[in-house]
Amino acid sequence: MPRRRPSWAGRNYTLLTAAAIVTNLGSHGALIAAAFAVLDAGGDGGDVGLVAAVRTLPLVLFLLIGGAVADRLPRHHVMVAANALNCVSQAAFAVLVIAGEPQLWQMMLLTGLGGVGQAFFGPAAEGMLMSSVSGEQVSRAFALYRMAMQGAGLGGAALGGLMVAAIGPGWVLAVDAAAFALAGALRSFLDVSHIPERSPGGGLLSDLRDGWREFTGRPWLWSIVAQFSVVVAVVGAAESVFGPLVARDELGGAGPWGLALGAFGAARSAARF
Repeated sequence: MPRRRPSWAGRNYTLLTAAAIVTNLGSHGALIAAAFAVLDAGGDGGDVGLVAAVRTLPLVLFLLIGGAVADRLPRHHVMVAANALNCVSQAAFAVLVIAGEPQLWQMMLLTGLGGVGQAFFGPAAEGMLMSSVSGEQVSRAFALYRMAMQGAGLGGAALGGLMVAAIGPGWVLAVDAAAFALAGALRSFLDVSHIPERSPGGGLLSDLRDGWREFTGRPWLWSIVAQFSVVVAVVGAAESVFGPLVARDELGGAGPWGLALGAFGAARSAARF
């Protein structure tokens, strides 16, 4: 009988890919839900921008620390803990929205906690994925993993927009919390017995200083990062703030905006290939 998956796609790789699909389906819908939750609570474009900003700020502040932590602790434990934080913060956000009249500071706080979880999750996830595949299949494994994430993100944006229009943003946030819980459960089954223990390095602050020195010492690197930061900020403002406002006032709400995001993402993916 034909194999259902490639020989190099072992248990860990399958669990990681499945968990990534689940979280991307939920998270891309939750981005739309958060924006419309702010608007439904009486907020304006500035309030939507504040909630979007506090989601990104922890990524800037804690990403390097998250990488250093992932180099010292078992990566699967860091991933599950980050998923748990995202699950709890999104569940609390959902309860506030469903109960009615959430405060702006509450939405900002809970969204910021979600950003902290992502900052610690990202470096651990990259390292765990690299340890799940070795040899000549690494590039193929990464390509398939990214394609699965991209497809889940496109579907999550379109489906999330329709769900926000049909059942409201609070319930979409609750679905995202459930997705993080399921993803964390899948990642808890990762087999790490084959991963050798890492030798202890220097202190956390020492490693952060060395990394910052290496980064600032390469002008080509920090200039590219600066350029992409501007691009991401502009695109993020359009997708997270301006788009929901136009969709509410001109397009008929969250459903058309979710479909528009899905179509834009599909076109962007096609251009890459």
